[in-house]
Amino acid sequence: MKNYLENINKAFESKARLGIMSVLMVQERVDFSTLKETLQLTDGNLASHLRALEEAQYLQVEKQFIGRKPNTTYAATNLGKQAFKDHLNALEQLILNNRPNL
Repeated sequence: MKNYLENINKAFESKARLGIMSVLMVQERVDFSTLKETLQLTDGNLASHLRALEEAQYLQVEKQFIGRKPNTTYAATNLGKQAFKDHLNALEQLILNNRPNL
């Protein structure tokens, strides 16, 4: 069992970070407001989780102005996508290898 736990990534232990990465795995780029609405998080909570994923180099952040309004979008990096896939695979293996034989 220890081998499976080695591949579980602490960066994705939070429900919010799982949600962020799940959204970014199916959409190439998502803005802050869409993530906030989709995941039903407060500005501060979302921002702190995004910052943690950015520091882990799992997210790419792009800031721009649309008209006079700031717009921040996020995309998963290749490193982030691979780390998230590895995390999900480790969880799947943990579940599959610990199911009772019926």
